[in-house]
Amino acid sequence: MKSVYKLQKSLRGKTVVITGGSSGVGRATAEAFALEGCNIVVAARGKEALDETVNLCRDLGVAALAVPTDVSVAEEVAHLAEMAIRFNGRIDIWVNNAGVMASGKFEDIPMDLNEQVIKTNLFGYMHGAYSALPIFKRQQEGILINNVSIGGFMPAPYSAVYSSTKFGIRGMMECLQGEISDYPDVHICNIYPQIQRSTGNMHSAKYSGLDFKIPPFAADPRDTAQKIVELAKRPQKDLFPDAASYILKNVYGLFPKSIINIASAGMRVVMKVKDAPSDSGNVLEPSPEPHRIYGETMFPVPSKKTKMAVVAGIGLGLAYMILRAKSGNKKS
Repeated sequence: MKSVYKLQKSLRGKTVVITGGSSGVGRATAEAFALEGCNIVVAARGKEALDETVNLCRDLGVAALAVPTDVSVAEEVAHLAEMAIRFNGRIDIWVNNAGVMASGKFEDIPMDLNEQVIKTNLFGYMHGAYSALPIFKRQQEGILINNVSIGGFMPAPYSAVYSSTKFGIRGMMECLQGEISDYPDVHICNIYPQIQRSTGNMHSAKYSGLDFKIPPFAADPRDTAQKIVELAKRPQKDLFPDAASYILKNVYGLFPKSIINIASAGMRVVMKVKDAPSDSGNVLEPSPEPHRIYGETMFPVPSKKTKMAVVAGIGLGLAYMILRAKSGNKKS
């Protein structure tokens, strides 16, 4: 209890490793921990973009190190852990964040791309845990934070392999949480945010004929990063960082077949209209430009009040659906 209190009090001087730190939520997370006074070690495949994140952290007055890393390769993640230990003698927090996505009909996505999605997402998180947890056990303390996404509870339509990795990460970490249960000051925390207003969507592989723009009600990556920092201060097993992610998880839990069928039908409709060329994105290569936190949205971003009103509307709609379902069950 004492060490948890210390984590709540301050993160200043802690060493934080962040994978996928070159853009999007990863860069926002590096920034957020830097503002807390942490030492930052960032990893990604592209050195130039990593150096930009390092410069951002140093401008905020903290020590920072870039370690070019392909998380799908176990040896490179082991090297990342070794470099982080050399950097400041220990690792206090490890954030598994690197991830890639490929969308389109299952049979239209090249198999080498599907396999790399699994290697980066599922194996990448496994490699991170495999490197970090032994260090935490030796130290008798440490926090592993996994940015799983809401995809750990509900599938993304026409993204079968991506969805399998997110369900797999959740299952793996559920098991590992049991394995470290006899280490009271070693924690594994999973965060399940909704779609982000980040560059991730711009960098993803697309075999659907669709050149997606981010929906305006997507979450702010800096808000998600702040929730990751809060997990480091007050570790907990699972966190849904905003109302939308919590509502989506529960709606899917109540109506799984209806939700995925409707979402897939909607995708089929727009896939017939659009005809953009196939794009392998950043699955096989480092993320192309832009290397920044925010991506392009479909429409101007609405105000927080508007977002709250929409979330409230979704909540009321959910309550109505639940009441109707219960009423139908009683009648039957």
